[in-house]
Amino acid sequence: MPDFGGKSNARGASLGLTSMAIFATHDVIIKHLGQTYSPVQIVFFAALLSFPLLSVILLNDKRGGSLRPVHPGWVAGRVFTTVVTGLCAFYAFSTLPLAQVYPLLFAMPLLVTVFSIPILGEKVGIHRWAAVILGLIGVVIVVRPGQADLAPGHFAAMTAAVTGSLASVIVRKIGSEERSVVLLLSPLLGNVIVMAILLPFVWQPLQIGDLGLMAVIAIFGLTASFLQILAYRAGEAAIVAPMQYSQILWAVFYGWIIFHESVDIPTLVGAGVVILSGIYIVIRETRVSENQPVLRTRGRSETVTAPRSSLLGRVLGLRARNSRS
Repeated sequence: MPDFGGKSNARGASLGLTSMAIFATHDVIIKHLGQTYSPVQIVFFAALLSFPLLSVILLNDKRGGSLRPVHPGWVAGRVFTTVVTGLCAFYAFSTLPLAQVYPLLFAMPLLVTVFSIPILGEKVGIHRWAAVILGLIGVVIVVRPGQADLAPGHFAAMTAAVTGSLASVIVRKIGSEERSVVLLLSPLLGNVIVMAILLPFVWQPLQIGDLGLMAVIAIFGLTASFLQILAYRAGEAAIVAPMQYSQILWAVFYGWIIFHESVDIPTLVGAGVVILSGIYIVIRETRVSENQPVLRTRGRSETVTAPRSSLLGRVLGLRARNSRS
């Protein structure tokens, strides 16, 4: 593969910011389509249109081997959690203000830290535990139970954070033994099959322009994931990882300009608490801990349009710094 340049934290941060800007635009299109179509229908066509693009990428994996999983139980669990993550995230983006969705999804690094203990047997010290607790308090500030009306979208976003974290930890559990093709292809097929079963119950006549937007979702998701690979290849994970929090700025901007959404103070305060907690965990993992579940998660929750960047990079032969799935 070609060399995309030397190691540069500034370049890595720039690529990371660009990736997150594309992801934010990807989410805006989901929200727009969600005013007309069920998340089931959006996920189905996004998955279907992602299939040929991802298949071309997977042809780069020249290593022999069967598509039969080494750990079928864990792979099935990853398919289930990835399907739920995508469906819930798409629903949350469709029904909630953008600036409320992101802080809830930003809880994922906190939950990755927690789930890495029973599943991976990793040790978490008191400092990271304190950051996790503080971050979850930030989530409570955003949703304000008892003071604001909790919508199904809030529960969907929190569910997406939980299942996205589990999917990420499962990859860490089995990633060194399973073929990347298996780990990338199985959630895609799972989404197509599950959504095809549910589709007749929610079907709305599809406009050709909206089908084109679903194709854009697929293209943007893969493009942003590829830029994430280059970002982690160019710079240190501790520099690139916090770039995901720039999505909250895009959420405020897009929400105001396109959807006429306002952002209240509790949402901003809660988002700030969650972001600071996540950044502290990244710093702690970088400087102190040998266990680095968050740094190795590399970015957003995995959905059908946004495959895990570390796996995608492995197929493409683009290794990130300190790369381990």
